[in-house]
Amino acid sequence: MEGVISAQSKDDKITAADKLKASGWSIADTTGFLSLVGPLWQRLVDGELEFAIITEDKHHNRRGLVQGGLLMTFADRSCGMTARHVSGKQTLATVQLDTHFVEAGKIGEILVSKPRVVRSTRSLIFVSTEVKVDKRCIAMANGVFKILKNE
Repeated sequence: MEGVISAQSKDDKITAADKLKASGWSIADTTGFLSLVGPLWQRLVDGELEFAIITEDKHHNRRGLVQGGLLMTFADRSCGMTARHVSGKQTLATVQLDTHFVEAGKIGEILVSKPRVVRSTRSLIFVSTEVKVDKRCIAMANGVFKILKNE
């Protein structure tokens, strides 16, 4: 995401959040596990959803880099929310998520996901995304989401 600097300290995180807000981002409503991981940011650009997360110390692995589980969670959530948005259906479940780790993410960087729907059927939605820091690809993910009947 061009024009947004990485957050390197606690004070810089405020600056990164302010820059996200100034660029049209808002914090997405989350509950449960996602509320522990986030905040998750989102915005709508030309009818397409984009997602961001400012990586913090709580996201580090034993090497001090961004934990792969955060990348997978971020990809799953951003792809799932895009599937919901495109389908208009509120209840979906991830049936498959393939993730490829391309490069290490550093704590303090802003991860961005711009998922795209590859195909949609009556019961399944196929979504693809790249998780990036600026122009660097950190991870790639492909997900399949099942449209569930409202309970």
